[in-house]
Amino acid sequence: MRHRTPAAGAARRHSGLALAGALMLALLCGCGSSSAPSNGVASQTPAEILASTQAAAYGASSAHVSGSLTSDGAKITLDLDLLAGKGGRGQLSENGLSFELIELGGYVYIKGSPAFYSHIAGPATAQLFVGKWLKAPAASGNFASLASLTDLHSLIETTLQGHGTLGKGAATTADGQAVIPLTDASKAGTLYVSTKGKPYPVEIIKQGSNGGQIAFADWNAPVSLAAPANSVDLTQLQSGG
Repeated sequence: MRHRTPAAGAARRHSGLALAGALMLALLCGCGSSSAPSNGVASQTPAEILASTQAAAYGASSAHVSGSLTSDGAKITLDLDLLAGKGGRGQLSENGLSFELIELGGYVYIKGSPAFYSHIAGPATAQLFVGKWLKAPAASGNFASLASLTDLHSLIETTLQGHGTLGKGAATTADGQAVIPLTDASKAGTLYVSTKGKPYPVEIIKQGSNGGQIAFADWNAPVSLAAPANSVDLTQLQSGG
C-alpha cells in the first residue's frame, strides 16, 4: 500500500462535506426590503414573477445567506456573506461539526475545530491542523463544491432554475416582509418573493425528509474579504513541497 500524506487523507475525508455542500444548492433563496413601495410583482404570472426575482438577484452586489436543511440524514446549517464576482465568507456545519469558510482569489480557505479536523483527517493529522487555515484551489478538487456556495450569481442561478410547474399563492408575509409565494408542487417547495422595493427572493421552504429553510438578507450591504495569513497550502503538502 502506498503511503498517504496527511493532506491527502484530509482531502479524501473532506469529500463527504464537499458533496453535502453541493446538495445545499437546491434549497437556497433570498430576502429584501419591506419598507419600500410596492413593486407590482403580485399581479404578475408565476413565470413573470420568477423572471423578475432572477433579474433583481442577478443585479445585486452582495447578500447574506443563512438557514438549515437535512440532506441524506445529515443536518446542515450555513451562515454566509457573499460578494458578487469576488467570493464569500462565513460558517458551515454538518451534524454539529462546524468550520469557517473563505473563498477569494481562486482559493478556498477553511478553519475548523479540533473535532472537525479529527473527523476529516484523523486524530493524528488533526493535531497538525488545529488553529490553522487550510488552503486549496477553488476550481477543482474536494473544495470545489464549497466554493460554489460562495459564488452569488451561480448560486442564484442554481436556486431559481430547474423547477416544475409553478403556482402563485395569496400575498402574505415572510420574515416580517410582504411577499408573494411561488409554489412548486413537484418539489414540495415554496419560494417567497418580496413585493416591496426590488423583487428579491426572500425565503424558500422545502418539505420532506430532505427539506429545510434558507433565507437571504442584507442585499447590497458591504462585504469585506481578506485571505487568511499563514494558511496551510494543501496542494504543496500533497506534492511534498
